[in-house]
Amino acid sequence: MTDDSPSTRVTSKRQSRDDLLRIYRESVTIAVVGASTNADRPAHYVPLYLQSQGYRIIPISPRGGEIFGEPVLRALDEAREPIDIVDVFRPANEGPEIARDAARIGAKVVWFQPGTQSGTASAIAAAAGLAVVTRLCLGTTHGTLGLGPGPEHVESD
Repeated sequence: MTDDSPSTRVTSKRQSRDDLLRIYRESVTIAVVGASTNADRPAHYVPLYLQSQGYRIIPISPRGGEIFGEPVLRALDEAREPIDIVDVFRPANEGPEIARDAARIGAKVVWFQPGTQSGTASAIAAAAGLAVVTRLCLGTTHGTLGLGPGPEHVESD
């Protein structure tokens, strides 16, 4: 469920095609909040696809372990390298805290996957100076923009 009541709608503009292309071009490292080991879930196959396209993926999940050949961090603030994009695969009610954490670690973009967006979270991120993308899949958009084949063309590990 998303929070898009009039009091929490973001007044910032929707990202243009050029904005999206710039985000992909300037980004190297993507922290995936809610990364999953379940190959049938978008929180697994989308970051796996992005990794196959050359992005550094840092999985974030309180379960820990390893995904995509990378150690899973339990929280964003455990990252020891700069994060360009925080890719969110968590329920909308967790968005505000994720947005605050993303701002605190100096991320440049918060990308809320479809169904994860929250007006409050988007407003928090935008107020902190982060670019905010909502209602678009980071992997599918990469393919739609012609930057790669899209996540449906990548085999799971």
